[in-house]
Amino acid sequence: MKIALISEHASPLAVAGGVDSGGQNIYVANVARQLLEAGHQVDVFTRRDRALLPLVSDMDGVRVIHVPAGPPMQLPKEQLLPFMDEFAAFLIEFFRCECARYDVMHANFFMSGLAALKVKAALGIPLVTTFHALGRVRRIHQGANDGFPDERFVIEDNLVALSDVIVAECPQDKADLIEHYRADPARIQIVPCGFDADEFRPINRAVAREALGWQRDEFIVLQLGRLVQRKGIDNVVRGVGVLKQALHASARLYVVGGNSDAPNELATPEIARLRSIASECGVAGQTTFVGRRGRAQLRYFYSAANVFVTTPWYEPFGITPVEAMACGTPVIGADVGGIRYSVVDGVTGFLVPPRDPAALAARLDRLRRAPEQARRMGEAGLARAHAEFTWRGVGELLAQIYARVARAPYVAPTETVDERGEMPRRATAGASFR
Repeated sequence: MKIALISEHASPLAVAGGVDSGGQNIYVANVARQLLEAGHQVDVFTRRDRALLPLVSDMDGVRVIHVPAGPPMQLPKEQLLPFMDEFAAFLIEFFRCECARYDVMHANFFMSGLAALKVKAALGIPLVTTFHALGRVRRIHQGANDGFPDERFVIEDNLVALSDVIVAECPQDKADLIEHYRADPARIQIVPCGFDADEFRPINRAVAREALGWQRDEFIVLQLGRLVQRKGIDNVVRGVGVLKQALHASARLYVVGGNSDAPNELATPEIARLRSIASECGVAGQTTFVGRRGRAQLRYFYSAANVFVTTPWYEPFGITPVEAMACGTPVIGADVGGIRYSVVDGVTGFLVPPRDPAALAARLDRLRRAPEQARRMGEAGLARAHAEFTWRGVGELLAQIYARVARAPYVAPTETVDERGEMPRRATAGASFR
C-alpha cells in the first residue's frame, strides 16, 4: 500500500522530550518504520517549522514532507489551527501530483484530522484517525489552562463521524470516545503504542549506573518525559518528600527531559517550578534535573533506576511506562488512561491515584524495602512489554486496518456536525468496512 501519515505538529525527526515533542513524535516515527519494513510505501506529512528545512527529508527510506503552512518557525501546537487550511491545500495539490494514488491516510491529532477531512472530500482517500488526546477530556483535566479553542470539539465531532476507522490507544480511550463523542463502537479499533526491542532492553543495573556516574547503592527513582504540568512531576517530587519526612527513608530522584540538553530554567520554565517544590519539600539536594537525552541513551536511565514513576492527571496512553518495562524496571503509575492498561497493579508495578504524594510514597517505600518483589515486577513487566506492546505488533495491526479501509468503497458523507456542534441523528461515516 501507499500510506500517508499526517502529523501536523509532531515530526518523526524531532528529538523527543520538549514541550510539544513526545509520544506522538515517537509513535509516528516507529509506525512509519514498521510499515516500511513490511513493504509499504510511507510518506509522513508534518509542518515545516524551520526555514532551512528541505521540502522532503529521508528517514531511512521513509519520506518526510515538510508542509509549508504558517511561518517556518517552531510554534506551540495551540497556535497552529489557523494554518490548517493552508496545510490541507498543500496536501491536496501534492497528492494530485503524485504518480500513484495514496491508498489510505492516517491522521494523528485533531488538526491533522481536520486537514485530512478536506483531502478526503476532495480526493476520496480513506481516513484512519488517532487522536492521541481528546479535547473534551483534556478540558475536564486542564480547565482554564487548556489553550485550545472550543472549535476543537466540533472538529473532533466531525472526525468521529467521518473517519473510516478511529484508532483508540487503550480501553479508556475507546470509552471516552463513546461517552464524550458518541462514537460508533464498531468503527473503533484498539491499537496500543509500543517500544522498539532493539532500542529498549535491560542493562545490568551496576553497569548502567557506572555509565551514568550514579551511586551504586542509592535507591533511585526515575521520572522521564515531557516536562509539562499535566504530567504530574510535582507529585513525584512531593512523593519523594513524603518518603523522607514521614517515612524516614531516602531516595534520589532523577528527572530526565526538557527543551535543552542541559537543564535550563529559561528553556524549560517547568524546571524552575519543580525546583521550588523540591526545596519546599526538603528534597532539593536529592533531586537532579538531567536535561533532554537522546533515544539511544534512555535505556541506561531506565535500567539504572530502582523504579520508574509517572503520575500524570490524564494520559491517553503513555509510552514511557512501556519503555521502562522493556528495560526490566518496575513502574509506579497513575491509575488513569493508558497507564491503567499497560501497568498491571501488583504484578508489573503499582497503580496509585494522581495527585496523591502519600500513596506514591507508600509504594516507593514498599519497593525500597522489598527488592526481591521489585525484581519480580521488573521481570513481569519485561514479559508483558514483549507480549503486548512491540512496535512490530502495532504496525501489523495498523496495516490490517489500512487494508480493510482501502478495499472499502468510498461513500460521500451526507451530514456532518453543524456549526453549533450538534450531531445529526444520521451522521454517515465516509466509508466503512463493516
